[in-house]
Formats: sequence, structure tokens, C-alpha cells
Amino acid sequence: MPSPFIAVPSYAAQGAAPAGPTLEGAARDTPSPDAPAPDQPALDVSGLGPLARFAAARQVTDLFVNGEAGLWVDAGHGLVREPGWACPETQVRELAVRLIALGGRHIDEASPCVDVRLSDGIRVHAVLPPASSTGTLLSIRLPRAARPSLAALAEAGLFGPGEEAVSLVQRLRAAVHHRENLLITGAAGSGKTTLLAALLGEAPPGERIVVIEDVAELRIDHPHVVALESRQANLEGAGRIGLDSLLREALRMRPDRLVLGECRGGEIRELLAALNTGHDGGAGTLHANSVRDIPARLEALGALAGMSPEAVARQAVSAIGLVLHLERRDGLRRLAPPARFALDGHRLVTVPVEREERGQGAATRGHGRRAAAAPTDALPRDTKPRDPALPRDPTPKDTLPRDPP
Repeated sequence: MPSPFIAVPSYAAQGAAPAGPTLEGAARDTPSPDAPAPDQPALDVSGLGPLARFAAARQVTDLFVNGEAGLWVDAGHGLVREPGWACPETQVRELAVRLIALGGRHIDEASPCVDVRLSDGIRVHAVLPPASSTGTLLSIRLPRAARPSLAALAEAGLFGPGEEAVSLVQRLRAAVHHRENLLITGAAGSGKTTLLAALLGEAPPGERIVVIEDVAELRIDHPHVVALESRQANLEGAGRIGLDSLLREALRMRPDRLVLGECRGGEIRELLAALNTGHDGGAGTLHANSVRDIPARLEALGALAGMSPEAVARQAVSAIGLVLHLERRDGLRRLAPPARFALDGHRLVTVPVEREERGQGAATRGHGRRAAAAPTDALPRDTKPRDPALPRDPTPKDTLPRDPP
């Protein structure tokens, strides 16, 4: 029986380079970025072949090859085009096919859009014509080799300046310590995964963290992390393992913290159900444009799972203790003021945390799940919840002494 053919890029071997007129030759005159700092672990970017020289810089988070139009690099200050990069469409297509094969999948005209994960969590997305009208497209996301802590993110300015950053870091650490369920939102590339990994790194070492992701990207500095990754169907349409199925399997693995890397569809139902049934300390991420848009995004995802807006609202208010939204402006990432979910009638809304926590510390909250149906400050004084175990005041209100006019 003949041995099965395994597609391996010619440049995958250590020190090997593509033969013939390839993309590397086209970019020979392009200056190479700085190498990683000696004290920072480097990513294994050897599988990227001619793009490895650009991916090796520690500041680089994204690489984009847009057919013959060129190469764009994001080193933390927005996209910058590499002026010396040029290559024919045929060679860009060859690179895309090799990278997808290195991730164990196949790309052609029948399956022109493929997403794979390479070594060290490098994520590669490729699109071939005719799905792309501008030639072969490559989008490469590079995870940080280092695993930044909350303190490191604060030094980088994610939480704002001075005392504001110190106060916010203390609040986030208290949220993790008191096992509040967290929802981290933001646009693509805003730093959701980085912040989530830093928060989970604050969890006690004796806890078991089970992470479910579409494509594994989380790099958590914690001794007990179990990672599950979804799988797309093969060419025959079989073998798919969705996030919703993995969430159900994770519940059987006795997680101390259940984490969904990103909510994209109907799996939001399983996540909210899990966080509402005693699984405190969990977390998830969600794409959203702003804090105001988060309820609408949850309602849209809930509709994919057959949930009504009212059901999504009540489940979210009860399940999620803290909403953290990341913004990216002028190439800089910032954390917006923390918020939480509340009910406005039957509608889900977000309210600033400061309004709720005015006059009380975060440590007095003590629990990750929320059961309130409306913000306490929004309730009239006479309609605030009263403990039924306390006796009613027998004194009629109209007999109480009044202040003189």
C-alpha cells in the first residue's frame, strides 16, 4: 500500500528556503524588522517562510498580503505598507496553498476560504479567487510570545493614566478573585484575547480552567489550563465539531472556570445556560462596536439559537457580572469604563458600574452571577426589595412626626 502524501511546504525545514523565483526573492530588498528582545520568548515563525522575517518582530501582531497589491504590517500603531514588497499573484497563491497545507487543510476553487492554526497559535486565513476579486488574500494573526499580566497591560496604557489605571486594575483583580462572570467585547484586533488571558492568569493556581475556542489563540499563564478547539467539516461534509458541542462536553470536565474564546453564533445559549447554573468565574468574548451595541449583538446571537430577546435579556442579567469593552483609536487600545447588564422593562441595557457601586466596594458584591431585574438606583425608594423575614413597621406613615413648616 503506497504511503499517503502529506503536503509540507519546502521552507518548513529548519534553514530551508524556497527554490526558484519565489516571494522571498521578490522581497529581498525589503528591510528586515528588528529581532525580538533577548528576554522575551520568540514565536516559532519558521512555517511562514518568506513572511517569517516580518513576523519575527515582537511588536508585529498582524500581516496582510493583498495579492499583487503588497504587504501590510501592523506593529501596534496601525497598518503600514512595506514599500519594498512586490510579488506576482501566482507566487502569493502558492504561499497561501502551502500555509494552509501546513495547518492540515486544503484550499482550492471549491473551498476558497480557509482558516487554520499553525505552530505557537499563529492564525492564518486565506481567500482565493473567485471569492476574492483582488487576488489571493492572506491574513495572519500573530499571538504575543510573552503572556502579559494585568500590570504589564497597565504599563502599556491599556487602562488609562495614573491613579485611574491603578484603581481599574484593582477592580479587575477583585472581579477575578470574587469569581464574577466576565464578558469582554470590542472590535477585531482591539485586544480582547490579550486582556482575557491576563485576567485568567490572575486565577488561583488550584483552579481548573477549561477553554473552548474556534481557533486556539489564548495563551494563559496558569498551571492548569485545558483547551478545546472546534473543527470544521471535511470535504465530504462530515466530522464537524461546533462550539456548542464543545461547551456541553466541557461541562462534564468539572471546570472551575469555563471560558468561551469568542461567541459567534448559537453557542451563546449554552454559555448563558452554563453561567446561570453555578459555573461562576467564567468568561467569554464578543465582537461589538460599542458598549451600547452589546445588547443588540447578544439578541442577534440569541435569535440564531431560537431565544427571544426577553429570554436573552434575563439570562444575560443573571449570568454576566461585568462587561469590559475595548476600543481602538488611532492605533491605540484602551479599556472603556466597565459596565454591567440591567433590564429596562423587558429590554437588555448596559449601565456603568460606577452607578451601581457608588458607596460600596467591589469586595461586597461577592458573587459572579446576578439576579437583579433592574438597576437598584433606578428603583423608587418605596419599591426597593425588602427582606420578607423582617417585620413590617406597624406605625402608620401618616402618624409619623413631621418637620414644622
